[in-house]
Amino acid sequence: MTERFGARLARAVAARGPLCAGIDPHPGLLAEWGLPGDVAGLERFALTATEALAGEVAVVKPQSAFFEAHGAAGVAVLERVVAECRAAGALVLLDVKRGDIGSTMAAYAAAYLSDGSPLAADAVTVSPYLGFGALEPAFEAAAASGRGVFVLARTSNPDGEALQRADEGGRSVAQSIVDDAAARNAGAEPQGDVGVVVGATNVPGELRLAGLNGPVLAPGFGAQGATAADLATVFGSVLPAVLPASSRALLRCGPDGGAMRGELRRVQAELTAGTRSDGTS
Repeated sequence: MTERFGARLARAVAARGPLCAGIDPHPGLLAEWGLPGDVAGLERFALTATEALAGEVAVVKPQSAFFEAHGAAGVAVLERVVAECRAAGALVLLDVKRGDIGSTMAAYAAAYLSDGSPLAADAVTVSPYLGFGALEPAFEAAAASGRGVFVLARTSNPDGEALQRADEGGRSVAQSIVDDAAARNAGAEPQGDVGVVVGATNVPGELRLAGLNGPVLAPGFGAQGATAADLATVFGSVLPAVLPASSRALLRCGPDGGAMRGELRRVQAELTAGTRSDGTS
């Protein structure tokens, strides 16, 4: 049987730490690197960042949209990034935020979570706002191939607040998503394969995460303002399950690969010190 994603992730984090390094070829970052905003610039940026970071972290998170913006040639670059991250020993969490119903959701699952697909990642992000149950094809494909799914729950963008904090039978919509993910992870060891996305800049204690038994992807760390101390405050006892995601703070150190690695190691040390000072590991 294929080893489950939750087990592979736990082993990778134990070996390399919890930091999730984003590869976001934003046009503004390409310009900062002195690169053209075409496919050649995209390829130079993405592969340089991959070479610098993928051998140092447990998880790399490419943002698919910036590759897709360049059409088929951009997607081909993304395929290379996925392959090279794996070759460097990193798990690939592809940030695609897909969410649909029926056969369309099944097609997305086939593209990103099925063996043999050139875009198949170790895990993907998905949106549950057409209904958590509509994501069933993704859960099934992930379970069959030993992959993972991270479901958007309480994101860090202000536009999501009204929907995600709305009441759903005495709990917030975001909490209902966490609870549904927890139900899928019940009994899994060392953790389940269904994670949630919860912003690192959110209000401490807003969500009950202790029963999730799965990973928490925490965007908002680094350039967006959240620190290692903030992570301990926001996530408390579940901090060992948190994957703080940093993109711009690392990528702005490029195109010098050594500078990117240096910043990454500094952040990893900060996270280790923050976790120990909180007494959670």
